[in-house]
Amino acid sequence: MSIQNRYDHAKEKFAGFGVDVDKRLDFLSTIPLSINCWQGDDVGGFESEDASLGGGGILCTGNYPGKPRGIEEFRSDTEFAFSMIPGKKKLALEAIYGNFQGRLKDRSQIEPGHYDYWIDWAKKFGYGIDFNPTLFSHPMGETGYTLSSLDKTIRRFWTDHVKNSRKACDYIGKSVGQVCVNNIWLPDGSKDLTVNRLKHREILLEALDEIFAIKYPEKNIIDSLESKLFGIGVESFTSGSHELYLGYAAKNGLGVALDTGHFHPTELVSDKISSVMLIVKFISLHITRGIRWDSDHVPVLSDELIAIMQEITRANAFDKVYIGTDYFDASMNRVGAWVIGARSIFKALLIALLEPAALIEKYENEGNMFAKLALYENIKLMPFGDIWDHYCEKQGAQLDNQIISDILKYEKNVMLKRNR
Repeated sequence: MSIQNRYDHAKEKFAGFGVDVDKRLDFLSTIPLSINCWQGDDVGGFESEDASLGGGGILCTGNYPGKPRGIEEFRSDTEFAFSMIPGKKKLALEAIYGNFQGRLKDRSQIEPGHYDYWIDWAKKFGYGIDFNPTLFSHPMGETGYTLSSLDKTIRRFWTDHVKNSRKACDYIGKSVGQVCVNNIWLPDGSKDLTVNRLKHREILLEALDEIFAIKYPEKNIIDSLESKLFGIGVESFTSGSHELYLGYAAKNGLGVALDTGHFHPTELVSDKISSVMLIVKFISLHITRGIRWDSDHVPVLSDELIAIMQEITRANAFDKVYIGTDYFDASMNRVGAWVIGARSIFKALLIALLEPAALIEKYENEGNMFAKLALYENIKLMPFGDIWDHYCEKQGAQLDNQIISDILKYEKNVMLKRNR
């Protein structure tokens, strides 16, 4: 049976629940996914020719062959990965991924023009760009603190970096013609006990006040703060906690980032969305697959990933929730990891959009818990895969059963030749 025939049959089945599949697919194609650049090269960046991780709260495991050796090879991998991901896409850049060509004096002095390379690329293919200041892997962060450092010199360095990052974001958003989401995450904290919790947080808020005193048009840039509960090197204390950023964002008209790996393993980000969206301007959603801690595994289609997309869809919150990826795994083909993670998110979005939410809500409002639960069970066996195949074909992306062979071919013909 052809893909079209399977799609027509599946569409008819969903129509029985009152779901217009064609309209849902049209809408799916308008939802942008912000795909993190740092999966492509293990968070190396292009500050120098021998750019590599320097610690500071970041750890990428593995050393799979084929890592790009410069910005051109990195762009080649990005383009190939994006070609295999159906739907609307943005590239989330870290500040260290500019086209510096050895001209960057230090990270606190980044300039908008350093990102013209990516702006031209995005405009050529119709992609958007998001941004993240890079507050890790630098000698000025070796104490474990950046914006919340007790050292004024260190604090000034990082404050200048974030202020210049926001200036670059405004430039990117204006140039590309799409809003650039600027997400601020800092690794500040302590491995062991500290008595300076309050002092570090007071200093952090002072730095943020200075940073956000500069206003830019929201059509170009919007800002979010990304909290963290724990991680390697900050097991006992994190300056930028969820509570601190939630309150600061609500007070100052900012957004917060909810990273699915930045909370206790028993916490569900899906349960936070409907609460957080009521009190902050927007949510920047960072999707990873945390295992026991913020381990940044490649996202896969899971119950929690589907639940996250259902919460966004049920609330019709696509104007308040910006969906993005945040993971990096060098134990496998880096392009393959990009593709699996992004496609899994779009699959979860598709399942959420095809949910007969109106009928489920009707049963719930009537107090008919049996009918509601029975409907939940019935839709688990609906032919989502046939609709996904049709969507991929319509978007010009490979079907699932083509991905392995195509990526392994690219690995053989392009990536592995870099190690010779």
